[in-house]
Amino acid sequence: MAEQQMTMPITGMTCASCANRIEKSLKKVAGVAGASVNLASEQVLVNYDPAQVQPAQLQSAIENAGYGVVSDRIEFPVTGMTCASCANRIERALRKTPGVLDASVNLASEQASVAYLPTATNWDELKAAVERAGYGVIETADAAGGDGVDIEAAARAGELAEKRRKLLVAAAFTVPLFALSMARDFGLIAPWLLPFWAGVKEQMGHAGENSAMHYPAYADLLNWLFLVLALPVQFYSGRDFYVHAWKAAKNRVANMDTLIAIGSSAAFFYSLAIMLTQQVGHVYFETAAVIITLILVGKYLEARAKAQTGTAIRALLGLQAKTARVLRGGVEVDVPVATLRVGEIIVVRPGERVPVDGILTSGQSSVDESMLTGESMPVGKQVGDSVTGATINKTGSFQFRATRVGSQTALAQIIRMVQQAQGSRAPVQRLVDQVSGVFVPVVLVIALLTFLGWFFVAGVGFAQAMMFATAVLVIACPCALGLATPTAIMVGAGTGAEHGILIKNAESLELANKIQTVVLDKTGTLTVGKPVVTDVILSVESSVLSYSGAEATNTLPNFSADHSELNTQNSELLQLAASAERGSEHPLGEAIVRAAQERGLVLSAPEQFAAVPGQGITAIVDSQMVLLGNRTLMREYSIALGELENEVARLEGEGKTAMLVAADGEARGIIAVADTVKPTSAQAVAELQRLGIEVVMLTGDNQRTAEAIARQVGITQVRAEVLPEAKASEITRIQAGGRITAMVGDGINDAPALAQADVGIAMGTGTDVAIEAADITLLRGDLMSVPQAITLSKRTLGTIRWNLFWAFIYNVIGIPLAAGLLYPTFGIQLSPVIAAAAMAFSSVFVVTNSLRLRGAKLSVG
Repeated sequence: MAEQQMTMPITGMTCASCANRIEKSLKKVAGVAGASVNLASEQVLVNYDPAQVQPAQLQSAIENAGYGVVSDRIEFPVTGMTCASCANRIERALRKTPGVLDASVNLASEQASVAYLPTATNWDELKAAVERAGYGVIETADAAGGDGVDIEAAARAGELAEKRRKLLVAAAFTVPLFALSMARDFGLIAPWLLPFWAGVKEQMGHAGENSAMHYPAYADLLNWLFLVLALPVQFYSGRDFYVHAWKAAKNRVANMDTLIAIGSSAAFFYSLAIMLTQQVGHVYFETAAVIITLILVGKYLEARAKAQTGTAIRALLGLQAKTARVLRGGVEVDVPVATLRVGEIIVVRPGERVPVDGILTSGQSSVDESMLTGESMPVGKQVGDSVTGATINKTGSFQFRATRVGSQTALAQIIRMVQQAQGSRAPVQRLVDQVSGVFVPVVLVIALLTFLGWFFVAGVGFAQAMMFATAVLVIACPCALGLATPTAIMVGAGTGAEHGILIKNAESLELANKIQTVVLDKTGTLTVGKPVVTDVILSVESSVLSYSGAEATNTLPNFSADHSELNTQNSELLQLAASAERGSEHPLGEAIVRAAQERGLVLSAPEQFAAVPGQGITAIVDSQMVLLGNRTLMREYSIALGELENEVARLEGEGKTAMLVAADGEARGIIAVADTVKPTSAQAVAELQRLGIEVVMLTGDNQRTAEAIARQVGITQVRAEVLPEAKASEITRIQAGGRITAMVGDGINDAPALAQADVGIAMGTGTDVAIEAADITLLRGDLMSVPQAITLSKRTLGTIRWNLFWAFIYNVIGIPLAAGLLYPTFGIQLSPVIAAAAMAFSSVFVVTNSLRLRGAKLSVG
């Protein structure tokens, strides 16, 4: 293959040494003849041999050197594909286009995804490459502007309608053709046809002594009738098979259309030759017509079933608001959502969808966020709270400032992630791609050998040998192989999205099936991530009076009437501590203030406030000197703790932070604060362990607190006091033992560990950095989604394995039977008609088997 040149725009260069580094990195790649970097234009010109190196490898070499390549990715629908070899051919055509870095085509979703250099190629060239390969392209908003969803939906609906129309035409002519053929074969047609044909012959002056009674006399009329009925089936309904087969031949490849076109044509043109040469013999017009009709039935059912694999995406797209009410010039104006800009003020009334993401600026309401979190209870919203596009406003009206619009909204990112996952290729697909690449040529060779063997060796005659070969061509089904993996991936990714589980790519979905160890972050993953007051303990006349909020609710419950004195004193202590903390921004102080406010306590403003690093705070409240902190702070001020010492130790043993309260030199009591465990954490850990998965807690918190939380949720392995930068190293250490490891976290400090893990799982309630680094995102922030994601992976991989098993077994058994394996011994022949029915069934079976995942229950208990 001739050497090619490619100009690639580079980012990140600062000096001549950067240019030299890039050149050296590229020249080390096998197949690169030369590389020249222009620092001024920030471009590199690469001479390479496309037979040895692909553009994607050049991009990787530059990125490994520490620089970037300006590239873009476009996804667009493709029409006309029938099997895996079609997808492979489109991929090859796109990759040959100068400027294309990589291309992948999903047969199930009929989508092409192309990474390319915008400086080297454009949409028109990509479209032309697909069309030259013999396929069609639907122009969507990404490529040509307009409402891409509506454009594709209309095009797909039109394509399905055309399939249905051609099927109806085929059926209308094939049914009477097949019925007449069967009547002829069973001798039911001659008695009423002979007198009619004799009269016709006499009128035409061709009557002879025995002409009306001779078999060819009425057979001649039947043959012409069969031809008339078969013609529209063969060349109208079956036209696409010929068109695609011809385009494939021009590209020197073969596909499923090749097999169908050759098989049906062999029966049709053999029969036509019998007629035109006026030879005595059986015609097979009905065989040709039935083959095409049955394949069209299968293709129509397959197309309808495949349409259902995209249900999740269409449901998400349907959530998008079409218009928004925006304040412009002080006036409310209804505008298309696509025209909204960041910073604009948008008005939302009860019952309306929030059009984009933003922050409330006025008003309050409750919002149904079930589409995002799965929680059915509406969430209260006040000024300063965030709202998400596509959620539903339930009660009040409010205004909000748009912060993310268009492709940057949470819903758009969710849709993009699901689409990418559905369009990605799982590792298990590689074997299928290799098989599909040689499948059709091998079948053609088998069919030829079948014909030659039966005709020359077995001597069964031309027509019989042709029927064996035709059956081989028709029964072979590369479609089932091509659809086995992508349909399951599409449905699996869609099902995950419906359960709030976003899977970044098919590789992650497949790898989740093999997870052996799950490492859980503590704060925000196992726990709520928001500290609350759990215990208030008073020191009263050398005895300890206490209240324990062990149920770990987010509010401090009232005491019973039987403890009115304790209730009063308890409130006084909480009021005193909250007043002291009123000026604090520390999370523990905020928890105390929040608890007091929830109980309706009136707080005083501290006259003086000082934070003592590592110890606590000091403040003057209502003329009292108040200390709030740990034992070190109390020792500094010579405060005697007495019986409170034991209570502090007990609370710390339970994983709580115990803050001592003193006023005017005397210890008044203890307020304990803890980050409470999420309600479903213990159940999630139990489910993981039931799946045979080792569960480890990884946290930067102290050992005692970590172990207390671990006991509550049933974890026995704890790695505590781990610095953020050491979390990734801890994951590496576990992986070194040969275990496939998943990391679950939600914070910025978890991002390196999420990236290092074999499967990174981010809580959707966490930071964008963590979500970006993860392979799977759990929108609901519920740890139960982790075993659900693993269960989904297992069921998806199970479906893929069954799909591949049936697709391979179908061909392994079907092709030998069609070739006549049982004919010599048992006289059993698989006719082309039966072969066509079996072939049509195989594809439909694979797709419908994948659709079973839509109703899968992800609970494993």
